[in-house]
Amino acid sequence: MLAKLTIVSAFVLAATTSTARADVKVLATVPDLAALAQEVGGKHVRVKALSLATQDPHYVDAKPSLALALNKADLLLAIGLDLEIGWLPTLQTGARNPAIRTGADGFLDCSTFITPMDVPSGKIDRSAGDIHPNGNPHYLSDPRAAAKVAKGIADRLAKLDPDHASDYAANLEDFLGRLNKARAGWEKRMKPLAGTRVIAYHKSFIYLNDWLGLEEAAYLEPKAGVKPSPGHIAKVIALGKKHSIKVVLLEGYYPESMAKLAAKKMGAKLIKIPGGADVTDGQSYIEHIDAVVSALEEALQ
Repeated sequence: MLAKLTIVSAFVLAATTSTARADVKVLATVPDLAALAQEVGGKHVRVKALSLATQDPHYVDAKPSLALALNKADLLLAIGLDLEIGWLPTLQTGARNPAIRTGADGFLDCSTFITPMDVPSGKIDRSAGDIHPNGNPHYLSDPRAAAKVAKGIADRLAKLDPDHASDYAANLEDFLGRLNKARAGWEKRMKPLAGTRVIAYHKSFIYLNDWLGLEEAAYLEPKAGVKPSPGHIAKVIALGKKHSIKVVLLEGYYPESMAKLAAKKMGAKLIKIPGGADVTDGQSYIEHIDAVVSALEEALQ
């Protein structure tokens, strides 16, 4: 009897452990990808972002702790378009995990699901600044792109974990339903502001502004990745005054002082936008975009 009880107890313990264990360990290079993976993965995934919303995703420190996390990952989600080129390949090599190497089923370049904007033409070299040869990588500020990426993630999860494919499909349908409803509301609210000119520090918002119909009149950076000079800032301020521009957009991880001064001198409001959803605090992708749209709507009224 005791032996039978021991066997049953062991079985129950094993079953409990199996149920509690996340089926797929997902690592995402940026918080928005992590937020989307959590939406479609639900209870079957354990998701972590390799960078914070307060970090510039171009320059993440390839720490050993991140390589260790990747060593145990089943799926690595990347923005692609060379956003992570300076640090992700080093981590992939150091992780010693063939499953998440480029080309493996456990690696997903999410830029393959969208149509890149701002693809440079002609001669491409460093004289043009910090450009991305295959297009601008900041596409997740547009929920239309996020919907395509979410579907791509759900499909890859189903491939890696076919036992829960129906759950991933159901989670995707639920998420897209909520996203489309929210998107309709955002577009209705912002429609009267279409065509409004804005100024940005870096080319971080071209997908966001394309979606909302806002016009980017100038950038505080003379070239992408190049620190603004006083002369260039003076020209941008003059343009801002001429067109009565009300908003200067700045991603939260870029220096604030120059943008704050320029906004003040042209009579505009500086809007600092985080580099994605604050997933460490449980913020969802929809909540993040809602906060961005609300800040724009308020400043542009």
